[in-house]
Formats: sequence, C-alpha cells, structure tokens
Amino acid sequence: MQNIYLKFSFFCCVIFMHTMASGTSTLDVVKKRKVKVIKCGVSTGLPGFSAPNSKGQWIGMDVDICRAVAAAIFNDPEKVRYVSLSAQQRFTALQSGEVDILSRNTTRTLGRDTTIGLNFAPVVYYDGQGFMVRKADGIKSAKDLSGASICTQQGTTTELNLSDYFRSHKMKFKPVVFESNDEVTRSFLSKRCDALTTDASGLAAERSKLKNPDAYLILPEIISKEPLAPAVRHGDDNWLDIVTWTVYALIAAEEFGITSKNIDSFKKTKDPKIQRLLGLIKGNGKALGLPEDWAYNAIKKVGNYGEIFARNVGAYSPLKLERGFNGLWNKGGLMYAPPIR
Repeated sequence: MQNIYLKFSFFCCVIFMHTMASGTSTLDVVKKRKVKVIKCGVSTGLPGFSAPNSKGQWIGMDVDICRAVAAAIFNDPEKVRYVSLSAQQRFTALQSGEVDILSRNTTRTLGRDTTIGLNFAPVVYYDGQGFMVRKADGIKSAKDLSGASICTQQGTTTELNLSDYFRSHKMKFKPVVFESNDEVTRSFLSKRCDALTTDASGLAAERSKLKNPDAYLILPEIISKEPLAPAVRHGDDNWLDIVTWTVYALIAAEEFGITSKNIDSFKKTKDPKIQRLLGLIKGNGKALGLPEDWAYNAIKKVGNYGEIFARNVGAYSPLKLERGFNGLWNKGGLMYAPPIR
C-alpha cells in the first residue's frame, strides 16, 4: 500500500513540476490569485500547533509560520487560506499544488526529502516521540509496555518508530492503527489500547483537551528525533528561500531582542546586522523578490520566534512546554539563524 502511495505521490509531483517548469513560480501564482492568499496545509486540529479557536480562527505555531510568510509577502498576516489535511493527505496536497506550504507538524526525513519530493525549511520545533498511559494502570516506563496494545496514526514516522523501538528492545506489542489523530485519541480514551504514542508535544496537546488530564501520564522516554519543519515542493528555489529566510528572520529577531512591540525602537540602530534584518540597508528584499521591509513586517505583525513559542505552546499557553532544544543556540538550545545579509 505504501509503495502504491509513493508512486501516486511521485506521479502527482511530476505533473505539477512540469507545470512549474513552464516558468511560473509559486510566488507568481500566489500574487496573481484573484483572492491573494497563501494556501497553507495544516493539521486537522492539534492544539498549540494548528487548530481552530472558539471563534473558528486558526491558531498555533504552524499557523503563525504561514502568517509570517504572508506578512513578508503582502504585509498582511491574514492573507492565508488554511487547508486541513490528515497525515495521509498532506504530501499529495502539497505536490499537486492544492497548498503552497505544508506547515503541519511534519518530521523531516531523508525519504520525504527525496522520494516524495519535498524541500524543508528550517526546523521550527525539535520534538521526539513518547507515550501516554492511564495513571491508574500503574505503568511508569516504556519498558513496562511489553505485550501492550498501542494506538498510533497511520502513515506517520510515529508508526515506524514504534516498530523500531520494540524490535530493538526485543519486546512485543499490538499496534492499533487509525487514519486520523482524533480516532487514535478516542480509541485510547475508550481503552481499546493500553498506550497512545505520538510526538511528545502532540501528547501534551492531546492531554490538554481531556476532561481530566491529571488522570494520564506521559512516560519519560523519548524514543526518536522528530525535527518538525515546514515543507514546500521541489523545483522552486525562490519559494523555498522565502519560507526559509522568513523562519530565520523570526529566530534572528529573538536573538537581537527585537519583538513585535519594540521593533520600531530599532529603526535608529547603528548595528548593520539589525539594519539589514529590518530592511534599513537594502538588498535582502530584492534577493528574495520581496519588499525590503519583508522581515520587519513578519516580526511586527506576528512576533519573533520566542513570542510565537510562548503564546502557542510555552509559558502563556495551556501546554506550558519548556523551551529545551527549542531555545536559542546561546541559551542551550538548537535555534540558530545564519547571517541575514
């Protein structure tokens, strides 16, 4: 089944890339739409990353990446159309041109970067796979799960990592697999399985939605590396550059201490690195095919990386996740922006 999917995905990609080869870039397509928006592929509802709020507005870290790109291009973070995609749908939707960016808690892997034909922008969240269990079951460690039934989502790295982990520890398990994340969670809550596995951030997001979150325990083991990053199609380097450097601009802004609230105070700076970031020294905008104030607009309208993290998954969110690896490089984390010049 997986081989059929990969062949179909590759076929879709070839058709779309033939269209791209005619000379029309994604940026041109976006600008020439009757309703000028970026089409952003997001999850079917993962709190903290991409989910509708009580007003029906999409919010989350992945959502804010698309909003920042829209602000960089249009000076308007609301010029985004969100397309809700399951794990099974996401790659074909990107390859076929249904969406311009896949910003949907997607792990960068070699296979996705090559066989499926994606190009990944910088990592926006360093994650790892974990397990959630019911406290009443007395399970304290993943090593206690030998012989357990485990709910997971089909077509994800989670499903593959699960098999690798149990095989390497010479343990047996019973996979209980569903297409949608909601089905996975419902099955776990109805006790069709002993544990639920996905990215640790996803476990925290799912637990935050439960009526009695304290009745559930996220086990301490992290069994994989899950660098989550936005993705675009192969074959359009300029579009990849725009998404890539928008992410880097958000990270660089945090390093410089530039926020959405104080950014205007930096317009008088003598620091050439900040002048280039904000477009006061010209050239970066022209290189990307954007206005010279592209980064200023993204930071002003959406915030720096730290602001985005804090309100969606960090200190000011229900998830209250620690920065950890997602801290800046000079504060013990992995977030690092190359020179923007």
